[in-house]
Amino acid sequence: MIGLLLLAAAAGHSATASAATAAAAIPVVDVQVELREIAHAIEAGRYDQAEAMLGDAVKRNAPGRDVGRLVAALAFAKGDYADALTHYTLLLSSNPHDALMLERATVAAFNTSAITQAADLAARATAEPGASWRAWNAAGAIADLNRDFTSADVDYAKALELSPDRPEVLNNVGWSHLLRGDWQGAVEPLQRAASLLPGSTRISDNLDLAMAANDAALPARKPGESDESWSARLNDAGMLAALNADTKRAAAAFAQAIEARPTWYQRAANNLQQVNR
Repeated sequence: MIGLLLLAAAAGHSATASAATAAAAIPVVDVQVELREIAHAIEAGRYDQAEAMLGDAVKRNAPGRDVGRLVAALAFAKGDYADALTHYTLLLSSNPHDALMLERATVAAFNTSAITQAADLAARATAEPGASWRAWNAAGAIADLNRDFTSADVDYAKALELSPDRPEVLNNVGWSHLLRGDWQGAVEPLQRAASLLPGSTRISDNLDLAMAANDAALPARKPGESDESWSARLNDAGMLAALNADTKRAAAAFAQAIEARPTWYQRAANNLQQVNR
């Protein structure tokens, strides 16, 4: 509509009006609208488009802070956690109480095995009023790695209070109980997680492991399951048994994992050697 009004006004003028019309015909980009479109492209999984649009935004001198947030968000969405952590660490130096950035930095640190940094970020993230279930879930996973199961229980309870039916949290609750040798306590949350997200192989495998532990048996091979998948699940069963000083079950699981794979399964072999010392 603005373009039409400018063209209509040009009819009463000659050379000067023509120049003004030509200038008006050049599209003016609203930087904030463009930044919102980039954010939407990232959320929709259109990463190549978002990256190209970010390049254009930089050329148009878009605000560096906004571009930095989007660059970090793109790296995080793509699963490039090392890059995301670098960007979020820089952004947090001037935005130390941003709940979303703290949450994502926590997850990025966890996924790059920077556990000490992840624990610090998780404590900061969950201290913020806007902390989401994701921040509390990450805090619980970190507590589990440190075998601080009391803290893990508190963290997961808070995550489920904020979002009661998150299969990710329920899976982690079940895994937490497996880690501490509470086979029976692991079953119910894993069953709930499996019912909410039936297509998840990870949840299904964890539930099978819990059921096998309760039956005092090793995980059975699923119909059509590959040697690699079955041997990996057996190795996981052995690791859990070893963590809970059940050396007999651990040795059996590691030995079976080696036999299940046509080539030498080095990880299970190393674990078997450790448990037999």
